[in-house]
Amino acid sequence: MAEAAPSGKSKGRIGEGRSNDHLFDRELDHLPPEVRWREWMNRVEATIFAASEPVTRETLARIVGKNCGIDLLIDDIREELRGRPYDLVAVAGGWKHLTRPAYADAIRAAVGASERTIDLSQSDVLVLMCIAYFQPITRGELSSFFGKEISRDLIGHLRGAKLIASGPRSPTPGAPYTYVTTKGFLLEFGFDTLRDLPDFEALEDAGLLSKEKLLAGDIMPGFADDGDPDTGAVMDQ
Repeated sequence: MAEAAPSGKSKGRIGEGRSNDHLFDRELDHLPPEVRWREWMNRVEATIFAASEPVTRETLARIVGKNCGIDLLIDDIREELRGRPYDLVAVAGGWKHLTRPAYADAIRAAVGASERTIDLSQSDVLVLMCIAYFQPITRGELSSFFGKEISRDLIGHLRGAKLIASGPRSPTPGAPYTYVTTKGFLLEFGFDTLRDLPDFEALEDAGLLSKEKLLAGDIMPGFADDGDPDTGAVMDQ
């Protein structure tokens, strides 16, 4: 964890240091190349370790030389972490320290379930999958896919979990809201960008997903009985 800011007069000096950020030596030209590279590695790893959210390339560029290859730097850090119980992972548009899946049971046994655990029903997951692949998409369009009304409660649950958010209004009559996935979705499922979603055609080829069934509202038998019981005409707000 990052050290707490010292009290007293030093607080003023810290604030002054932030206003004089141009005095921070990013280039480290006075150091031999090997030492300079090591210092950049340490700066990057310390910054990512101290951050609660994924750290972007733009943020890391503030602490290394302008000609520093950040991807190469990350590769070297990850190589040093090989065999450790955590890794440096590209997720949600940045980098973050994450424990390796093999140690999930040990962590749960030590500290219990994570406070960030999101309880998703089968219906939640399927609706979230459709939003991820077809965003921006309206609630009415989702309802057409599944052959039943997708309730506001289900959408509200996904929004409350910060997995989806409102997108641009649809150009269709009534200009209903559309829905899109969020940075929280990427972080929760370990994706760096939406390009990391499994290829839709590959899923079809593997028999795991059928676009025809999706559009026909026949994704999974019994979906209409899972979750919210509301049925009726498709409505969208």
